[in-house]
Order: sequence, then C-alpha cells, then structure tokens
Amino acid sequence: MKILLAVDGSPYTKKMLAYLAAHDELLGNGARHAYTVITVQATLPPRARAALSKEMVDGYYAEEAAKVLDPVAKFMAQHGATPATVAAIGSAGEEIAKYAEQGQFDLIVMGARGHSPLSKLVMGSVSTKVLASCSTPVLLIR
Repeated sequence: MKILLAVDGSPYTKKMLAYLAAHDELLGNGARHAYTVITVQATLPPRARAALSKEMVDGYYAEEAAKVLDPVAKFMAQHGATPATVAAIGSAGEEIAKYAEQGQFDLIVMGARGHSPLSKLVMGSVSTKVLASCSTPVLLIR
C-alpha cells in the first residue's frame, strides 16, 4: 500500500504520528507499506522574493522543509520505515491533493485541527481542500 503522510510540524502532525505508531497495521513490524512524507511551504510574497536572490529563496524553502521533514523521517526510521520525502511550495491543500493523484497513492494520512463547520466555511482548511480536490481516501487524525 502506498501511503502519503501530509505533515506541517504542528501538534496535529505529532498526533498523527502517534496514531500511526499505535496501530501496527499502519506502522509496525508486520506493516509493509511504502511511505512518502510531504510538506508544503507557503509561497513567499512577491515583494520578499524580489528583494532576495534565488539562492536565498531556495535556501529558505529547503531549510523550512527540513525543519518539518527531518524529525518525521527520524521518527519513521525508529519504527522501521524509511519514507521518501517531498517538499512542495504553494497552497497546501492543492499541492497535497495534486501529489496524491499524480503518485497514485492508496491513502493520505494527515492531522486535522477540527474546525467547526462555520469556521471551515469562512476560513477553509487544508484537509477540506484535500478532500474536495482528489479521489484518494483520506484518514484524518484529530
């Protein structure tokens, strides 16, 4: 099974990882899944990008992605899994959905904040965008 883990370094990512570790069928000795961990960085505002060199912008994105991906990869390795890691730039919900569809993943696992329906309507959420934008099943951990 190909599983895409969407992470952002928040407490919801930690809850999602704890859930995986507690369920041997997902992340345990008997589980034989191919994992990919994806994080998405918001695009820098145009003025900020214009004021910085391409190397500085690329370095910023790489550094921010590493802050999120490295601890997750280390956690997964401690549980016997070696995930591929992906860093994307853009709208998190759209990028996660696009990557899941292109990679033909069997499952997306991600943490969810648990906004009320009214706040989702007003603010939107990454999980709502992922659910609306792709046909891959999504396991939300709250």
